Order: sequence, then C-alpha cells, then structure tokens
Amino acid sequence: MANAIAQKSIAQTSRRKPASFYRMRRRVVRGLQIFALILVLIYTLFPYYWAFVSSTKQGAALYRSALMPALDFTYYRQLIDNPVFMGSLLNSAYVAISTTLLSLIIGLSAAYALGRIEFPQRRAVLMIVLMISIFPQVVVLSGMFELINWLGLFNRPSALILTYLLSTVPFTTWILTTFIREFPRELEEAAIIDGCSHFRILMKILLPLMGPSLASTGILAFILAWNEFLFALTFTLTDENRTVPVAIGLIAGTSRYEYPFGQIMAASVTVTLPLIAVVLLFQRRIVAGLTAGAVKG
Repeated sequence: MANAIAQKSIAQTSRRKPASFYRMRRRVVRGLQIFALILVLIYTLFPYYWAFVSSTKQGAALYRSALMPALDFTYYRQLIDNPVFMGSLLNSAYVAISTTLLSLIIGLSAAYALGRIEFPQRRAVLMIVLMISIFPQVVVLSGMFELINWLGLFNRPSALILTYLLSTVPFTTWILTTFIREFPRELEEAAIIDGCSHFRILMKILLPLMGPSLASTGILAFILAWNEFLFALTFTLTDENRTVPVAIGLIAGTSRYEYPFGQIMAASVTVTLPLIAVVLLFQRRIVAGLTAGAVKG
C-alpha cells in the first residue's frame, strides 16, 4: 500500500510542469495584452493624428498618403486671424461652461432628493428622468423652437444653454443619484441629530466628498455641450452667435468646387485641444469618480 502511494506521488510530481513554463506563459499573456493595448491606442488615436497631419499640408499634398506632418501652420494662422471662428470658439466656451455649471447645480439638488429623501413617487421620477435622457433631439426640436421663440431667445447663446439643459440635467441627475446613494447614511443621521437641515447636509457634508464624481460628471456634460450640433444649427442664425461645431460645418472653400479639407482638419484639431486640456487637468478626479463605489468594505 505504501509503495502504491509513493508511486502515485512520484507520477504526479513528474507530471508537474516546471516553473519556467509558468513564467513563459505569464510573459506570453503579458505580451498579448500589450499588443492588444497598442492596437486599441492606434485605432483610437490615429484619426486625431491624421487630422493633424492633414491640417499641416497644402494643395496636392493633402491627397498623398505621407504619415509625417508637413509642419505648415498656414491654416492655423488663418483660423486665429478669423474673427468669426474665434468668436464661435468663445461662444462654445461660454455655452459649455454655463451649461455644465447649471446642470451640476440642478442635478446635484435633484440627485440628493432622489437619493436620500423618501417620498412615494421617487422611483417614478427616476424613471421619468431616465426616459427624458434617452429622447432623440429631433423629437423635441419643434417644441423647443416654439419655446425659444416665445421666450425671445432665438439667435442668442442663452437659447443653447436652455436647450442643452434638456439633455445634460437628466444625465447629471441620474449619475449623481448613484453616487449619493453610496454614501453611508450614518453621516446624515449624525448631522440631523446635531440639527442640520437637508440643505446644510448637502453643502457641508456631501458636497466636499463628491469632488471626483462632480468632476467626472461635469466633464461628460461639458463634452456633450461642446460637441452639440443640431440645436446650435437650429437656434442660431448669425455668425456672431454660432458655436464651433456649426462654424466648422459652414467652412467653405474659395470656390464652389473646392472642398476645404485642410481648413476643416485644422479647425477640428483646434476645437479638440480645449477638451484634451480639461481632461488632463481633471484626470485624477475623473478616474477617482469613475471608480468610486467599485470596491466596498
């Protein structure tokens, strides 16, 4: 019996793979992961790189497949010297920042009520907020046009702020409600015992803890407002009040037969730079906000 057990143990030991095999397998897996990451980065970043390369070429060079930029910044100088485009850039910044701040203020107040205050219609209100956030823009376009006309805001940047809130407020409300629900109720209960009102609890206790979530939600709302095209095209009429996406769409060549590909690529790169700057500035808070609540305990 002892001999059988010993032989079985020897057989199992002989079937074990050496440590070098597992090290090699880990290296292969890591190499495949790095290769997959490189492919994803190339797939996502190459269009931006190609836009930059195209924006530095002139004439027939635009239609050549050279991967290196020509470093001719004529189109960028033309954009800087173009008061219409620079005015559109300022309009987009004003509209996007105002929309983001208002949507965070309104969304935070609504999220606290939906996440912490008990009332019978809370679940129904949450579902209505979710349904509003998924409405296509075309569905509400005619109604918003009548409302903008009635308020006397047509062809003004404030009209865009009002219409953008229709999509950003439900989004921020839904996201911030999820974050608020994850905070322990003991914090509020202790504050209520000390005599704090709901408004003071929100401003003095929860708000300082919600920096990462506010940053991540605000960035997404800012990008949504910055890139919006349909409402901006419909509710603004003159060049002085248009935003950047519409200004890029209306760039024309020197003749009706010329497609201004280089100018459009230069404008696209210029418009993307503020988004990159904002994301890099708040990247730590964005990552912290996106991963908040992922681990409990």
